[in-house]
Amino acid sequence: MLVLVAPGQGAQTPGFLTPWLDLPGATDRIAGWSDAIGLDLAHYGTKADADEIRDTAVAQPLLVAAGLLSAAALDASPNVVAGHSVGEITAAAFAGVIDDEAALRLVRTRGLAMAEAAAVTETGMAALLGGDPEVTIQHLEKLGLTPANVNGAGQIVAAGTAAQIAALADDKPEGVRRVVPLKVAGAFHTHHMAPAVERLREAAAALEVSDPAVTYVSNADGRTVATGAEVISRLVGQVANPVRWDLCMETFKELGVTALIEACPGGTLTGLAKRALPGVQTLALKTPDDLDAARALIAEHAGA
Repeated sequence: MLVLVAPGQGAQTPGFLTPWLDLPGATDRIAGWSDAIGLDLAHYGTKADADEIRDTAVAQPLLVAAGLLSAAALDASPNVVAGHSVGEITAAAFAGVIDDEAALRLVRTRGLAMAEAAAVTETGMAALLGGDPEVTIQHLEKLGLTPANVNGAGQIVAAGTAAQIAALADDKPEGVRRVVPLKVAGAFHTHHMAPAVERLREAAAALEVSDPAVTYVSNADGRTVATGAEVISRLVGQVANPVRWDLCMETFKELGVTALIEACPGGTLTGLAKRALPGVQTLALKTPDDLDAARALIAEHAGA
């Protein structure tokens, strides 16, 4: 059984889209999406520097576009789909809940709304590696921080004001080995994002939605979601609520997943899976050179 997953913000690196634009039809597809949302995806994915693509309003559409482009090149038929944070929009398109252009329009609204919310107060996020989850979460709450991403495999992401994140670096929870600042421009999945929820809800109301054609696993609680309306409702609310990727991976286990492929720019979620899902084969799509190995994995595991 194969799960296709899409990464979230912070996975982007300068120039990561460049090799994908050499594939047949890729340049035209990216140009069409760019026109639809008023953002030059080819420029940001090939020429922009790290600071430019750190901008929430840029990073989020760029990640969704890359995920959709790589999945189209792969032409996979997964049994299960899921996405981390903004990757849930990519996964909704994988599942046929919304079409590709609708996904790009929705994520453009999401990115702009979250960037505006983040501009109100200087906020950020940091990954905590190691430690006991319960101890870590209690310590974060003591510092006024939110456990915004509970990722499993010994990783929790804290979010809050810049001052709170700075205090965390000097006051790590017991057992935590490292505190790593993330390449994001706000405290996502916290109350700081509440102003963005209504903007996204208005945009979502105009979508043409279908029920998932494959099993869709939600960040909210790791549960599978059977209707398109519920998928979209959860996408909207998730902006201001924690991501429970640990519970998504628990559901992958329960469903009997045997292989996981991460869409471009892959690496983050396969890293978590290697630690949390022993025995599950993983593959990250980083460049088109990874497509043949991914197709071989699909042939072995999809439909199992």
